[in-house]
Amino acid sequence: MKVLTVVGARPQFVKAFAVSTTLREKHEEVLVHTGQHYDEELSDVFFDELGIPEPEYNLGVGSGSHAEQTATTMQELDTVVESEAPDAVLVYGDTNSTLAAALVAAKRPVTLAHVEAGLRSYNREMPEEINRVLTDHASDLLFAPTETAVETLAGEGIRDGVYNTGDVMYDTLAWARHRAVERSSILDELGVRDGEYVLATVHRASNTDDPDRLAAILDGLATTDLPVVFPAHPRTVDRLREHGLYERADDAFVLTDPVGYLDFVRLMDGAERIATDSGGVQKEAFFLDTPCITLREETEWVETVEAGWNVLVGAETEQIRDALRRTFDVASAEKPEPYGDGTAAETIVQLLASA
Repeated sequence: MKVLTVVGARPQFVKAFAVSTTLREKHEEVLVHTGQHYDEELSDVFFDELGIPEPEYNLGVGSGSHAEQTATTMQELDTVVESEAPDAVLVYGDTNSTLAAALVAAKRPVTLAHVEAGLRSYNREMPEEINRVLTDHASDLLFAPTETAVETLAGEGIRDGVYNTGDVMYDTLAWARHRAVERSSILDELGVRDGEYVLATVHRASNTDDPDRLAAILDGLATTDLPVVFPAHPRTVDRLREHGLYERADDAFVLTDPVGYLDFVRLMDGAERIATDSGGVQKEAFFLDTPCITLREETEWVETVEAGWNVLVGAETEQIRDALRRTFDVASAEKPEPYGDGTAAETIVQLLASA
């Protein structure tokens, strides 16, 4: 079996690690990096630390509008698919790279498989929501991470080719957690200690492009007495400067460049709690038993909220402040396992081989 795997952003590198490692034991994989995340901190370092094989193709798409990224990826990838003639095209998540690859594969005689199928925020203003919905409806194999996702797909009329595989990020994080403790010195480098800081990530356009929302988030984060470690995406730094908020953030928080994967896992694992607008970080926090404050009004990872490990606060200063002070009463309750048992990659490869 020959599988062409398409990745383009940090969460996809993490998920691909687990599947690609398993896939290459018995099958052929052609790895395509679209270049959607193209700087070293957001791309190369993840390949290096996870030991993901060097991509056979790097499309060099880079930044641009949603239309530009999607169109350029489609144009470049179509040539690759024609040349490689894979049995299946495997896509992850909900980025522009995901949708572009799905559209290319859907118009060719190959099997299109979507990892993380069936997730919904029900917010059509999120570009990611459009990407994931369209990808699901174009896919032949839909690998859902939870039973909720399976039910969501059924509600949209998608029942054939749907499988609850569990979540591949759980597979990767189980591998990375112990290695991060052993190898990462990031806490010492930043001058913080286990359980005595808040980790914050803010990168979503709806938060960074709106100066009022971004300022409200900064004001909320500043209310905690704990140090706030803030690895800032380059785009976030640009917006902080553009809105005249950079000095405020730099003075109030431990503002740092993006960090490598193992360093970031160590930061998530050691944090007293996490404040984020990232979908993937919400779930990683749950896996690592770290309470999470989500700087959005909705989440595709509803199980984390239902289990009491995550709270939605949007960009409201007072709600952020209250969430930073609240006690997450989760220690005494038995933690559910809605995302499987850490064998999702093995299940996915078996299903691909039998398709």
